[in-house]
Amino acid sequence: MIAIYLKELNSFFSSLTGYLALGIFLLVMSLFVWIFPDTSVLSYGFATLDGLFTTAPWIFMFLAPAVTMRMFSEEWSAGTYELLSTRPLSEATIISGKYFAALTLIVFSLLPTGIYYYTVYQLGSPTGNLDSGAVLGSYIGLFLLGSAFVSIGIFSSSVTNSQIVAFLLALFLCFFFFMAFEFLSRLNIFYAKADELIELLGINAHYRSISRGVLDTRDLLYFVSFNLVFLMLTRVALQSRKW
Repeated sequence: MIAIYLKELNSFFSSLTGYLALGIFLLVMSLFVWIFPDTSVLSYGFATLDGLFTTAPWIFMFLAPAVTMRMFSEEWSAGTYELLSTRPLSEATIISGKYFAALTLIVFSLLPTGIYYYTVYQLGSPTGNLDSGAVLGSYIGLFLLGSAFVSIGIFSSSVTNSQIVAFLLALFLCFFFFMAFEFLSRLNIFYAKADELIELLGINAHYRSISRGVLDTRDLLYFVSFNLVFLMLTRVALQSRKW
């Protein structure tokens, strides 16, 4: 798995695409957090990073598919997966290596935003007048949300030879699981308890819960299960190629 992991990281950073994706992510985040008046932390009048954690999921919705779209699609189109599958590596090992490589890139994209926390922390009156517990919870929520989007992206890349199709499919699925269940619950076509259960099927409800600074085991179990389901679907997609 380590060899696959290092190969994917090296492939990402050996091309301009990798740096461009991370650069655009940080640029867009900076614009929303500091420049645009509707979301700028300077417009709130108090120390908060809500603008970052409200905007980041939508940008991750594009970043994760961009990072993962080539991981299997490129292997299919170039015919290199057949060579990879002849080595003593299980499908689970290949999938895990690619998954953790993409997840590492998500972490790399989050690390520079620590500067935002330090800046807001220093700008608070008095200094440090910032809910650090909620910020930590929101970062954990972003990491888990990113992991869910990565698992979707890995699956999407495994079912097509086209990187563009993989990107668009992953983008659609990320949006669907992030917002669709919340929209359905607001239609009030079911009884109240069912509406609540439908909303809990979506990613956003659990992301908001963790962002409050409280780590509920139900939210953690949801994200772990979500990732496992899509990674298992990826394995099924790889096996179907052999059939």
